[in-house]
Amino acid sequence: MEPYEDPRLPVEERVEDLLARMTLAEKAALMLHGRMLPGNQGPFPSGEHLIAERGLTAFAMMAVPDARAMAEWNNHVQDLAAAARLGIPVTLASDPRHGFTANPATAFTGGGFSTGPEPIGLAATDDPELVEEYAALIGRELRAVGIRVAIHPMADLATEPRWARISGTFGEDPDRASRIIAAYIRGLQGGPIGPDSVACMTKHFPGGGPQFKGEDSHFAAGRRLVYPGGALDRHLRPFEAAFEAGTAQIMPAYAIPSGSGLAEVGANFNHDVITGLLRGKYGFDGVVCTDFNAITGMDVPGIVSLPPRHWGVEELSVPEQVALTLHAGADQLGGETDPELILGAVRSGAVTEARLDESVRRILRDKFRLGLFDDPYVDVEAAAALVGTPEGRALGRELQARSLVHLSGRPLTGRPLTGRPLTGRPLTGTRLYVEGVDPAVAARYGTVVDRPEDADLAVVRLATPYEQREGLLEQAFHSGSLEFEPAEAARLAELARALPTALVAQLERPAVLTPLAPHAALLVGEFGAADDIVLDAVLGRTPMTGTLPFDLPRSDAAVDAAREDVPFDTADPLFRFGHPTAPRGTAG
Repeated sequence: MEPYEDPRLPVEERVEDLLARMTLAEKAALMLHGRMLPGNQGPFPSGEHLIAERGLTAFAMMAVPDARAMAEWNNHVQDLAAAARLGIPVTLASDPRHGFTANPATAFTGGGFSTGPEPIGLAATDDPELVEEYAALIGRELRAVGIRVAIHPMADLATEPRWARISGTFGEDPDRASRIIAAYIRGLQGGPIGPDSVACMTKHFPGGGPQFKGEDSHFAAGRRLVYPGGALDRHLRPFEAAFEAGTAQIMPAYAIPSGSGLAEVGANFNHDVITGLLRGKYGFDGVVCTDFNAITGMDVPGIVSLPPRHWGVEELSVPEQVALTLHAGADQLGGETDPELILGAVRSGAVTEARLDESVRRILRDKFRLGLFDDPYVDVEAAAALVGTPEGRALGRELQARSLVHLSGRPLTGRPLTGRPLTGRPLTGTRLYVEGVDPAVAARYGTVVDRPEDADLAVVRLATPYEQREGLLEQAFHSGSLEFEPAEAARLAELARALPTALVAQLERPAVLTPLAPHAALLVGEFGAADDIVLDAVLGRTPMTGTLPFDLPRSDAAVDAAREDVPFDTADPLFRFGHPTAPRGTAG
């Protein structure tokens, strides 16, 4: 047994022993964090090629099949890695997979996991103990299939209501976000990183929330973070909570922290951000992985070609950008799969091998701490039994229900044609008109009718408004206006005037509900919930205990007049953070 393979030795000794055996090419490959699809599906290079030919050992899963197939795939790629000269195991990672959001760049569904609300819904519960319990479930399910790094949570504050990524945050308030993110990390990691942990890659340092006019940093229009209120320190507070909770890894932001006093280049390339602030002020010595494809972009043959997100350094050559990233203090290049990027930097003299060794130590340390060198395989039968258990799904559903926010009105417990109140379940024969609800589910609560004029009650689920954008990827980022189109607002108001109507708004961003609130018999905010959970709440069967994790603005004009970096800066919000326990503005 080689010393680095001996689990009886301290981790640091094992790291140093293995580091001394590695070639320059092996070190360069270790510093790449590629993408992978299971089963060697296109359009990305196959796992066999990236592991056996290029020596990569870290991958973000872009799709996850059922638990059994994913576990088998993990074991397959670990076999490939074991056949290499040093047998360095593969680390599989993933963006969030336990919610309702499907975005090809930020979050995924599928895999049979126990579904809860989006992260913003966890914040709506404001229950750190429950969040920690659910995060521990997430960790068990990911670990069962071989995913050992969570490319989450997001420590970004939702201070710019138009930003497309708000559903992945823990809200607008630094205090609530801090206590929820700490609970989330404790749940996933379970204390010091060990064989039972899923390591958290907390993002997007120093805080991706104050995007200029809410535009996302995946695109050139969102290349800047802005601080007109000088509130950088507030955006750092959730990260401080993450450090205190022991987050293993950090991902910087794409965007330039413009006007913050830090260098005017994207955080991935920014020495002030990574070495000065993250490693210097906060003493963070974990792995720093850049956000994906900041340097080379991504080409999906026959589908789309996405440009690099190299904001602030566009004029530099690719080798210069690689050198700048490494000198800034990053350890892994997210999304990159060509070791020549790093090898070329060393051969040119721009980066020393000693600099690579600093990063390789951190990367190896996490692999050792996670127990991957001792046993990187998972039990396929156990994975199938552990993922999506009745108990796990029940916990996810509890979080969904606990995240619902009662904005205004009362549950639909009255029969409008007779005026007789209902005090519990709807009376037999209640006629329901629904939109955005599965009619088969609604049929369990009453007779579903096709026309509002034939109904006693209406339940309408609404998506947060957004502007349609061009481009395959940008279409998945819901940005821009938060107001309903006037014709749609008028239609919904007319429906609500005609019969008691519950309007249930899916608040992936803080929608402007001003034209709807005065008319709805019941107005509810939700952050990812099954139809039956919504119907139980709007028909008065279950209580709604969530509280708003952000202000709901009164208008787009109020949002546009606010400062992107300052929490609660929109004037006279319709509903305030903490509602219904906090005061609110007058609806309408």
